[in-house]
Amino acid sequence: MLTLRRGRVTAVVSRAEGLVRVEVDGSPCVAYPRLTGPVALGDDVVVNVQARELELGSGGFDVLHANLTRGLELAPDAGAHVMKLPYTPAQAAAVHAEEGRELPATLDGLPVVCCSLHSQVVPVCAGIGDGVRVAYVQLSGGALPVSLSDAVRLLRERGLVSASVAVDACVDADVQCVSVASALLWCAAEGFDAVVCGIGPGIVGTGSSFGHGGVAAAAAANAATALGGAAVLAVRASEADERERHRGVSHHVRDVLRLATDGPVAAWPRGAEASDWLRPREDVDISDWRAACAELPLSHMGRGADEDELFFKAAFAAGRLARSLVSGRRV
Repeated sequence: MLTLRRGRVTAVVSRAEGLVRVEVDGSPCVAYPRLTGPVALGDDVVVNVQARELELGSGGFDVLHANLTRGLELAPDAGAHVMKLPYTPAQAAAVHAEEGRELPATLDGLPVVCCSLHSQVVPVCAGIGDGVRVAYVQLSGGALPVSLSDAVRLLRERGLVSASVAVDACVDADVQCVSVASALLWCAAEGFDAVVCGIGPGIVGTGSSFGHGGVAAAAAANAATALGGAAVLAVRASEADERERHRGVSHHVRDVLRLATDGPVAAWPRGAEASDWLRPREDVDISDWRAACAELPLSHMGRGADEDELFFKAAFAAGRLARSLVSGRRV
């Protein structure tokens, strides 16, 4: 059941591309103007309050469901015929990049970094660095709207990401694609040098093997390998996580490698102790990771680079390995 409540916008806190943070009757709420229309002070709205009322980790705010003042009878995007979230109350037509064009048959060695957490995306992109055209491809497993991510917006502003792609149920990116396979092929067709695949903020999790959003990394790795790309796994690792299953190399990584039929190369920071089962693995020089990440926001579970160094080192290593593969393709 949806838990919906009617209220009034009592404050507009901030506006960014694709995202408006407001308060509805004093409670924090996010709105996606490209999905539910513009929003302004005093609007009569319906909000989904369920996540906040359940006190979920990702439920610190409500989500605007419908704007009764200025969000009714909105027209679909011009030329849109393929539905996002079909046959749900949130279904909406969007133009998909695959429509009306033939995509290439192969990725031709395109490096594809596969992340199991959204908080890996910033250090991965820092590892890839400047002078490389990077596409960010968001997969289901966390938040679905790409526009919720302040990190992706910042990476776009810094030139570390050139375009965003929303796959499957994900929405509100520069480009929409039906599958991860077609998204990767679109990136190849558009001449991107590297692709970073990841889930949105707020991973879906049950505390069990395979019952978590991180397995999306395996789907990305399988598609990349099958299509002739070079799949690199950003390893989730931590020295500060209090949960035993995520201490050292996370059990999520083992799950991803079991599902990835032709294992992606796990990038690992050279000099750090690695689990024996982390194979295939490539140790990567990350001696400059602090300098490369200095101007970027690093945050995982509320911890920064000083509190959980290994987490960010491991993600940075994946980006740095991808950069070396880009250089190899250019030779």
